Parts: sequence; structure tokens; C-alpha cells
Amino acid sequence: MPLLPTALLLTTLLAPPQARFTWPLPPPHQVVRAFEAPATPFGPGHRGADLAAPAGTPVLATADATVVFAGAVAARTLVSLDHRNGLRTTYEPITPAVTAGHPVRRGEVIGHLQPGHCPTPCLHWGARRANAYLNPLHLVTTARVRLLPLTTPPRGG
Repeated sequence: MPLLPTALLLTTLLAPPQARFTWPLPPPHQVVRAFEAPATPFGPGHRGADLAAPAGTPVLATADATVVFAGAVAARTLVSLDHRNGLRTTYEPITPAVTAGHPVRRGEVIGHLQPGHCPTPCLHWGARRANAYLNPLHLVTTARVRLLPLTTPPRGG
């Protein structure tokens, strides 16, 4: 098997894969409160990430999905999307621009941000698979890059 030049190999290994998910808000993406996994199913935590944005900002579908809910829950309105592989994302508080049962495409406007969730307007963006809450920021950011040697260094001294 022929060896690739080091620069080409590193470029190939470190090139980001085609993004399946995008941010739910136009840039900038200031995280005002990070995801905090609960220790138990009903324990304390923060089951999403809060992203700062002005009220009225369009909220975008982060990937192709089907709208499973768009409406009020308690005192807030939200949109929930079902994606492939059992992933569900939620966006609140937003004024929905979509209705349940309809497909949406990545980047499509699903609503507009309302004030009221944070001291300054922000979007609470959540993700879960089955009963497990996930950090939604992992959908749009890459894992830590770890560089490993391409060959074993010589031993001895």
C-alpha cells in the first residue's frame, strides 16, 4: 500500500466531515449557559444550551427533520423536531412558524425568538435520544483533535 505524503495524510485525517447539523441561530453563537447533564433522570441540571440573540431572531432547523410539536407548554412556546436515528431537538421560547407533522430542511426558519428565557433574550436549545439528554453543542462542534505519530519514534538514547 503506498504511503501518502504527511501533509496530505494530515489534511485528510483532520478535514471535518460534511456537517449534518448547523447552528439554530445566525452568528455569532454566544453560549450564555452550557449543558449540564443531570446525575439522575429527574435531578438538577441544564438539559440544553442557551444561546444569546435578540428577540425576533429567526430560529433555524439544525438538520432535516419532522416537526413533532409546535405550540405552548406551560408558559412558553416551543418547537420539537424529530431527526434520523431517534434524535429529538427542541427550541424555546419561540413563536413557531411551522406546524406538527410537516417536514423541515436544515437551515429552514422554524420560528422567531421570543424574550423571556434568560435575563437577556436567548434560545434554549436541547437534544435527546430516547430518555438521554445530550449536549446539543456536540452536534455542531468537533471533538478535540488528537495528533498521533505517523510512525513509531526510535527507542534508545
